[in-house]
Amino acid sequence: MKTKNRGLVVVLAGLGVNLMLGTLYAWGVIAKALRSEFGWTATQTQIPYMVACALFAFSMVPGGKLQDKLGPRFVIMISSILAGIGLVLSGYILTLPALVIGFGLIFGMAMGMGYAAPTPAAIKWFHPTQKGIISGIVVSGFGLAPVYVAPLTTYLIETQGVAKTFYILGIAFFTGIMLLAQLINNPPLNYEPPQPKKVSAKKTSISSNSLDYNWKETLKTKQFYMIWTIFCFGTFAGLLVIGQLSNIGLEQAGIQKAFTLTIIYAIFNALGRISWGVISDSIGRKNSLLAMYFIQVIAFALMPFFTNPFTLTLGIATVGFTFGGMLTVFPAITADYYGMKNFGLNYGLVITAWGIGGVFGPLLGGIVRDLTGTYTYSYIVSAILSLLGAIISLKISSPQSKTMENSEQQPVGYVNINAAN
Repeated sequence: MKTKNRGLVVVLAGLGVNLMLGTLYAWGVIAKALRSEFGWTATQTQIPYMVACALFAFSMVPGGKLQDKLGPRFVIMISSILAGIGLVLSGYILTLPALVIGFGLIFGMAMGMGYAAPTPAAIKWFHPTQKGIISGIVVSGFGLAPVYVAPLTTYLIETQGVAKTFYILGIAFFTGIMLLAQLINNPPLNYEPPQPKKVSAKKTSISSNSLDYNWKETLKTKQFYMIWTIFCFGTFAGLLVIGQLSNIGLEQAGIQKAFTLTIIYAIFNALGRISWGVISDSIGRKNSLLAMYFIQVIAFALMPFFTNPFTLTLGIATVGFTFGGMLTVFPAITADYYGMKNFGLNYGLVITAWGIGGVFGPLLGGIVRDLTGTYTYSYIVSAILSLLGAIISLKISSPQSKTMENSEQQPVGYVNINAAN
C-alpha cells in the first residue's frame, strides 16, 4: 500500500476507534435511566461518569508512554479488552460500586489507553502543517460517537433493559476496536511526510518543529502549567453540564426525547474538532484558544435564559463546538511546543487536566442540581472559568522561543514557532 494511502487508513481507523470509545459522552442517556428506573439521585449518577473521566485522562500517561515505546497497535488492543470487560461487568452487577469499577475504572482506562494511541500515529504520517486538521479528524470520532450511541443506547435500554445494554455494547466495542487496531501503526523510521502543495514557505517554517522535550523537560516549562490550567478550566466548565444533558433538556426546556440534546452536542462537538483544527492551523493555537474561551463565556452566561427548545439547543451546540475544539487544539499545541518524539507521554501529562476537570465538574453539577433544583449556578461557574481560560491564554507563548532568547547558540535546525501561536 502506498504511504499516502497508508496514512489515510491510519486516520480513518483512529477515527473508528474513537467512535466506539466516545460512549462516555452518551452517559446522560444512561444517567436518566438510572434515575427513572432505579431511583438514583443526580449526584449518584455522576459518580461512575466522573471516575471514568478521571481514569480516561490519567491512563493516557502510561498509554502515551507505551505508545511511544511499543507503537499504537498493542495499546489499542489492550484498550479493546478493557472496554469489553468494563462494560460487561457494569451490566452484570448493576449497582453503584459495580458501575464505579466497571464503567468508571475499567472502561475509563480503556478510553484513555485507546485515545492515547491513534492521534500520535496519525500525525506522524502527515506534514507538520497538518497537525491541527489530522488531530481534529481522528479525535472527532470521540465527539461524534453520541450521534449513534445515544439513540442506540436509548433503544437498547427500552427494549433490552440497562443490564443487557451494557453487555451488547461491551461485546460490540471489544470486537470493533480489536479489528481496527490491526490497521494502525507508526510510519517507518526516517519517513518524511510529503509537503502539501498549497502551503507557503512561511507557514512551513513556522509549523516545523525540531526540538523534542522529554517529560521532565516539559514539566520544567511554565507553559506546560499554563496549558494544563486552562485545559482544566475548559473541561470543568464543559463537563459540568454535558454529563446531564438529557435532564437539562427535560427540566429547562421541556425536551422529552432524552437523547436529542446529546446528539446535537455530539454533532457540533465533532464539527468543532475538525473546524478548530483547520482554524488553528491557519491563525495559530493561541488565537484559537482565546476565541474558544471567549465564545464559551458568552454561551454559559446566557444559558440560564435559554428556556425553550430552540435557544437551549443553540446554547448546547455552541458549547459543543468550542469544547470539541479544545480536544483538537490542545494536542496540536503540545506537539508544536514540545515535539513529536515524546508526544504520547507529553500529551498524556497535559490531558490529566481533563481528568481533574472531569472529576469535579460533573460532581459539582450533580450536587448543585440536588441542592438548588436548578443548573443556574453551574452555568455561572462555567462562565467564570471560561473567562479565566481566556485571560491566561493571552499569556501563552512557545517555550522554545524563551529558551533561545537565553542561549547564545541555537541548535542546528531550530525553528521559532512562536510567530504563529
